[in-house]
Amino acid sequence: MPKPQLDGVDLPPLTGWALILGASSGFGAACAQALAAAGMDIIGVHLDRRAAQAKVDRVTSAIRALDREAWYYNTNAADPRRRVQVLDDVKRRLGARGQGETVRVLLHSIAFGTLRPYLPTPEIAPVSQKQLEMTCDVMAHSLLYWVQDLLARGLLEREARIFAMTSTGAREVWPGYGAVSAAKAALESHVRQLARELGPLGITVNAICAGVTDTPALDKMPEREAMIAAALRKNPSRRLTRPEDVASALVALAQPCTYWMNGNVIHVDGGEGHSG
Repeated sequence: MPKPQLDGVDLPPLTGWALILGASSGFGAACAQALAAAGMDIIGVHLDRRAAQAKVDRVTSAIRALDREAWYYNTNAADPRRRVQVLDDVKRRLGARGQGETVRVLLHSIAFGTLRPYLPTPEIAPVSQKQLEMTCDVMAHSLLYWVQDLLARGLLEREARIFAMTSTGAREVWPGYGAVSAAKAALESHVRQLARELGPLGITVNAICAGVTDTPALDKMPEREAMIAAALRKNPSRRLTRPEDVASALVALAQPCTYWMNGNVIHVDGGEGHSG
């Protein structure tokens, strides 16, 4: 296997297992392939209809072509029963290998929530309590529940790296983004608290804030084209962030030498978030 590189700089190979929530497209798929190229085996959780299976197959085939394991589960990562089923199966399969393996990298990259205004408009009904609670549960609280259940099963390695995908929408106001903004703000709060409580175990927890990226999640935004235009204007490189940009950063951040980076929101956006 070729030695992993980041912009021409040699990186030590990574080892162990990465668990990626939202692993079939966008950031999750790119990170799965980059971590596999760096030497990690991948456990992926995704929720896709049968029509999207070809896309999932391409991702898993790319991982296996690198001679890495790819255990993918097509299920709802925010469903407590399904979470238990996945982790029980992972524990069984890892135990059968007899090598004492655990999860070294956890990436929360679930993008599923409602994009409705808080107040009614002539065209759109306002967000409901059920929709708001679902959005926060899926995009924020599920991170905490996966961490709790991994720890309860002894599946989270000491000095593990936990990452959660956030966005500048946690602090900005975009049309229809209120529920997701609340979820992202809660997600960042969970990151800080988990960083505090997991610190004694040497486990770090950080949020990754990518720039505007052309992913399936962006396609659902009410003002997609305006967001793209603003990002292109603000970004010093005059291009959008790509999933591969985030994946490269994640490989670097997963290195053992990043043990003192904890509880942060790390911007991977080419300077977009700090440009006028």
